[in-house]
Amino acid sequence: MTARAAMAGHAATAPAATGQLLAVDGLRVSATAAPGGPVPILEGISLEVGRGECIGIVGESGSGKSLAMRAVAGLLPSGTGVTGGSVRIDGREVLGLSPREHHALRGRRVTLLMQDPFTMLHPQLTCGRQIADGLRDLDGGRNLRRAKAARRAEVERRLAEVGLGPDVADRYPHELSGGMRQRVAAAAALAGDPELLIADEPTTALDAASQGAVLDLLRGLQRSRHMGLVLITHDLRVAFSACDRVYVLYAGQVLEHGSSHELESGPLHPYTAGLLASEPSVHERFAELPAIPGSVPAPGSRGPGCPFADRCAHAAPVCRSEPVELLPQVGAGTAERTSRSSACVRMPGIGGALLAPSARTVAEPAAVPGREPGAEPVPDAALVAMSVDRTFRSSAGDHTALRDVSLTVPRNTVVALVGESGSGKTTLARIAVGLETFDGGAVSVGGISLPTGRRPTTADRRRLAEQVQIVFQDPYSSLNPLRTVGATLREALAAAAGGRGRGEAPGVEDLLAQVGLPGAYASRRPAALSGGERQRVALARALAARPRLLICDEAVAALDVSVQAQLLNLLVTLQREEGFAVLFITHDLGVVRQIADLVAVMHRGRIVEQGVAAQVLDAPQHPWTRRMIDAVPGAAGNSRRS
Repeated sequence: MTARAAMAGHAATAPAATGQLLAVDGLRVSATAAPGGPVPILEGISLEVGRGECIGIVGESGSGKSLAMRAVAGLLPSGTGVTGGSVRIDGREVLGLSPREHHALRGRRVTLLMQDPFTMLHPQLTCGRQIADGLRDLDGGRNLRRAKAARRAEVERRLAEVGLGPDVADRYPHELSGGMRQRVAAAAALAGDPELLIADEPTTALDAASQGAVLDLLRGLQRSRHMGLVLITHDLRVAFSACDRVYVLYAGQVLEHGSSHELESGPLHPYTAGLLASEPSVHERFAELPAIPGSVPAPGSRGPGCPFADRCAHAAPVCRSEPVELLPQVGAGTAERTSRSSACVRMPGIGGALLAPSARTVAEPAAVPGREPGAEPVPDAALVAMSVDRTFRSSAGDHTALRDVSLTVPRNTVVALVGESGSGKTTLARIAVGLETFDGGAVSVGGISLPTGRRPTTADRRRLAEQVQIVFQDPYSSLNPLRTVGATLREALAAAAGGRGRGEAPGVEDLLAQVGLPGAYASRRPAALSGGERQRVALARALAARPRLLICDEAVAALDVSVQAQLLNLLVTLQREEGFAVLFITHDLGVVRQIADLVAVMHRGRIVEQGVAAQVLDAPQHPWTRRMIDAVPGAAGNSRRS
């Protein structure tokens, strides 16, 4: 049995935690600086964590997951404040502590591990120094200040605990891969030997193998230290594979709670069922992913009843008038820590519908353009890369990003490019759009040959922009925050006006309608949009040029599962209607199964396996491909609902 399989089965078989470590009861947090008075954000959150136990907190962005745990650690952002409830750590109330007392609490009793290790690690300090800084806080620093050798030995022991060699102590964060940085961040967070570790989306930006390694690491440290672990995530597969129990949050309230196995096999709230149905499967491709319509209501816009009522297919008038109350469910067990709870007032009438298998239609295998008899020849492909090499040179040494990479993206085809962080995926994408040079080989985009050893000229870049566009992972950083959506799209349309003229040019409202947004959004700025809405705007801007090749670089990696389903369905529809090719870079193999016709697997700058997506995922030939598939949470035992 693999380590991932063992973890997948842990949630159902883990022994009960011994003793209550964290107890949150009726926690309320409000935006205190809002015009017109405080606006509730968290409305009575209650949860608990036992010693030696791992709990998961799941829900869409805006549900209050991170804010609740920041209140526990005394790190609420400015403009917010606790307006009610209780937070006790080992029986001690911590909400009334002074800033100085909270500072003393952090590190020794409770600590946070953030999503991006760069936010925790100083770029100008060695990794060893940053771990040692946490050690020196112990006992006033009296023990570890006595000898430099003793500090070094302890730092190396901490690095070994997270699976890193002693040489990492002398390296800087930018010299490490994403997975290694997350391990160093974990070692630094645990330097003060806390009793409770709060990990906030610690695996979101990592590939499957690195994600699995970090989860194994956190769970192993939690067991060996017998500490409490809170895992905040929007990835249900991560929560179910790593956690003993899961709390489902929505719009500042807990809508469901239970053991990981129970929630995965039988949700007792429509919101949980909707999240489960939105998850792409590594094993099957569906004709369409069921997506929860709408988005999480903003604080101040929630009605008196269930906050999910406006998005719920089972909502009745009572759902919009009765306040939410989390109640134990009949037959869910008697032990408080393992009992099932749901806040759905209609559960007695709709429970059977939620427990029924999800209505997802398995898609029939489609012919793959460029790989079937009679299909177009390769020279007419949207992208052709032949034996491409790229080495980055610096005073710190040379780094070979691409080695003899050959890849073809046929017209009207979706090709997924997968691999670990740092394997060269983004470098290849940047070369294709003219943002990066290459040292050797040949690259052709839409019939335009790119020069070797230098960037394209201004005229060539204009021609290239007519052929290829790119959508990045973070739409907020790629959209001008000072410009309205309409201004951004008008600029893109103007740039495309001198292009090929393939049919009548669309307008701003046409582009917004194409990506499922109302025309009124043209007057909004990026800050007024949700993450999924911003990504739709970024997609609309890319489609303004009507490109023959669209490159999506982790375009759905940071999105909630329900929003991800909406974007994947939209992209599949647009690709079929417009007939453009897609190079889809992702680390999520479930997304690969759902969207890709072909897949190429990269490892250390080389393509080690490629072929029809279903064949590669079902019968991988290269050890690295098999390792990635085995690392997907839940894949070994396939406990996911399909």
